[in-house]
Amino acid sequence: MSEVVAESYLLSKPESWLDYPFGPEVKVFKVKKKMFATLSLGKGNEKGTDGKMAGFYCMNLKCDPEEAVMLRDIFSSVIPGYHMNRAQWNTIILDGSIPQGEIERMIDNSFLLVVKTMTKKDQQSILVHL
Repeated sequence: MSEVVAESYLLSKPESWLDYPFGPEVKVFKVKKKMFATLSLGKGNEKGTDGKMAGFYCMNLKCDPEEAVMLRDIFSSVIPGYHMNRAQWNTIILDGSIPQGEIERMIDNSFLLVVKTMTKKDQQSILVHL
């Protein structure tokens, strides 16, 4: 999945929008005011990643803790969330090794996990569009 396709899919989620609270190099995707994804270009010098992210766009997505571990076991390009709570976030390296449908499923899950933490009123205003 390319960066452009990923960004388009992220922004297709109801009431999602793009923010840059960490500077112009990190795209932060929010639903209402809550972050559900980040997207940035890996430089290769990220501590603890063994250079896996070098030259690839990388996406942080919220994940159920048990599923997060399973996805890391299945896909070598899924690693513990870089600069995130590693139990609840994964970093997906967009190197072409994960099928687009699987990445879309991970994005959908991240979005829904964040929406579930909102008030009932906010949840309903979002979920009615799914």
